[in-house]
Amino acid sequence: MADTISPEKRSTLMARVGPKNTKPEWIVRSLLHAAGWRYRLHKKGLPGTPDLVFGSRKAVLFVHGCFWHGHSCRLGRLPKTRTEFWAAKISANRERDARKAAELTGSGWRVLTVWQCSLKQPDRLLVEMEDFLRGEAALVETRPMDVEKGV
Repeated sequence: MADTISPEKRSTLMARVGPKNTKPEWIVRSLLHAAGWRYRLHKKGLPGTPDLVFGSRKAVLFVHGCFWHGHSCRLGRLPKTRTEFWAAKISANRERDARKAAELTGSGWRVLTVWQCSLKQPDRLLVEMEDFLRGEAALVETRPMDVEKGV
């Protein structure tokens, strides 16, 4: 399907997508807060400036958009136009994500990556996040969800 807006407008729209306080991040924060979890936001002293920091548990959460961080679900597909540009950009994002996660785990922090597609099932997502926070796993990702089927 061809893009319905001009390249200039698309560029402006994409440039407005910020790194903090995104809708997926707000949903995760709301779920955890309602369940009684307390956290710090965007702690600058940590590699990658994690979205949520649970200091007493030495745990951090990154909330990743499936497109921007190259997830394996339907939402993470490359656009049909400018594929070389997007492939390079998303690959660089993935490399940076892996490097920051390795830095965090190397310094004793535990890392959970919450993928945007997992927000479609908030009850399942909350269970996964709480299991991570109560557990001892060092590096975890939420399970991908087939967005089209809702599974």
